[in-house]
Amino acid sequence: MASINQVPLWWLNGSNSPEMGVDALQKALLRLSRPFFLLDIDGQMGVAYDGGLSFDSRVPGKKETLPLLAYVPAGHPKNLGDPLFKQRHGLTYAYVAGAMANGITSVEMVRVMSEAGMLGMFGAAGLSVSGIEDAVLELQRLLKGRPFGSNLIHSPSDPEHEMAVVRLYLKHNVRLVSASAYLSLTLPLVYYRVKGIFRNHEGSVVCRNKVIGKVSRIEVAKKFMSPPPEKILQQLVEKKLITREEALLAGDVPVADDITAEADSGGHTDNQPAIALLPTMLALRDEMVSKFNYQTPICVGLAGGIATPASTAAAFAMGAAYVLTGSINQSCLEAGTSEKVRCMLAESCQADVTMAPAADMFEMGIKVQVLKRGTMFAFRAAKLYELYSQYDSIEDIPRKQRDMLERDYFKCGFEQVWEQTRAFFQKCDPRQMLLAEKDPKHKMALLFRSYLGQSSRWASSGDPDRIIDYQIWCGPSMGAFNEWVRGSFLEKPENRKTVTLAMNLLFGASLATRVNWMRFQGITIPKSIGHFSPRTDDEIAMLLSDNF
Repeated sequence: MASINQVPLWWLNGSNSPEMGVDALQKALLRLSRPFFLLDIDGQMGVAYDGGLSFDSRVPGKKETLPLLAYVPAGHPKNLGDPLFKQRHGLTYAYVAGAMANGITSVEMVRVMSEAGMLGMFGAAGLSVSGIEDAVLELQRLLKGRPFGSNLIHSPSDPEHEMAVVRLYLKHNVRLVSASAYLSLTLPLVYYRVKGIFRNHEGSVVCRNKVIGKVSRIEVAKKFMSPPPEKILQQLVEKKLITREEALLAGDVPVADDITAEADSGGHTDNQPAIALLPTMLALRDEMVSKFNYQTPICVGLAGGIATPASTAAAFAMGAAYVLTGSINQSCLEAGTSEKVRCMLAESCQADVTMAPAADMFEMGIKVQVLKRGTMFAFRAAKLYELYSQYDSIEDIPRKQRDMLERDYFKCGFEQVWEQTRAFFQKCDPRQMLLAEKDPKHKMALLFRSYLGQSSRWASSGDPDRIIDYQIWCGPSMGAFNEWVRGSFLEKPENRKTVTLAMNLLFGASLATRVNWMRFQGITIPKSIGHFSPRTDDEIAMLLSDNF
């Protein structure tokens, strides 16, 4: 045990005697709300919670004086992250449950997160407008003003649906959206952002509607960190969706209040390494805030790979304003998915994921990250994209290949698949049928997309006849989490609750941060110190209480 203090520091006796030994140090570290002194008592570690300090280079004459090895400040989980982000959204903890599509981030998951002082983003992508409306109204009824958000996903193949969702959010005063999968800014997104913008009595421009942009690429992040494009603002004015005054005020604010730097995650992802992505996004944020002289800074959080106390602590240590989890929440009881999926996720390892074509951007070749263990979805989806790229119509595909698709993928003939697909698009987007009648390749894309789209719903509903076709969005964080909780009560999916996972990660991150503070002061930490195993809700509440 050694100290690297350049100036000798001495602890002056307080009202209580120091506690001795490794157990005392472990207890002191777990008491997150209390700072403590680490002392050298005849070559052994001692812990004191009060007393004074002396910076005298000579050994003070008092008998009660001891050499100070380190000072460890308090580190409650609520102090992690950027205070501005928590204040902006009315949160206690800088922790977000990301918006997993098809309602996997369910009403119940959003509710428990909000009631715990965290932020939940409803998984609206892939749902009908009426389904989203039902969820929004239920959340507003349950939460009674508590914070929550909902997803707004880029829909390049169906911009009318994207606009319909925005109109719904504006109608029901949904004040926060998570904007995801955007390759460029769209008219509906900008409309949501600037509608109702005003200048308050202090002269500041205020956006009623907040946007958290989830991005992986610098070029996209720049667009979210810039004011809305003049071209889109002019279109909104011409359509009489916003006033000229609103368009003018929009030049003083970024499109997004906050940016989630999305690293190697489940679903739509560019598989970026978090340790490279976050610092780059933070530097870009500083550049853009300075360039446009924004009155309120943009907060940058991190998603992708957040699954253990160590990764959570690392995110905050790198400067993340908040952390966002997704894959691990999908294995929780509140997730809007099937028990079978939760069990499959709980058994996965870090290498059990792969990339597969995305249903919503199939023709563009965009991919999503999914679970490969226990399902053939990724292989089959890749085969569909291969055939789409190679042939111009279903009829051009060799008979042997078509038979395989009908037998193994669709489990019926192409005529029946097309009738089902036609009925779906006639209801939700009739324009696609007009395009399909003119373009056989587009018709083929719609047929293939029907398999991709249904595969995620087979998983969510737990269809026992379609297990091999389940599309389960998942990143390597799921395997990392499973490894951390192995042997604990959280190993079983039936014990996994979203807030329990969140509090374990936050508590463990706070503990890891305190251990690192000791290392920074030159302390060699015993191997038995600082490791945090999952705790129950009651155990964490006890550790955070004043009585511990």
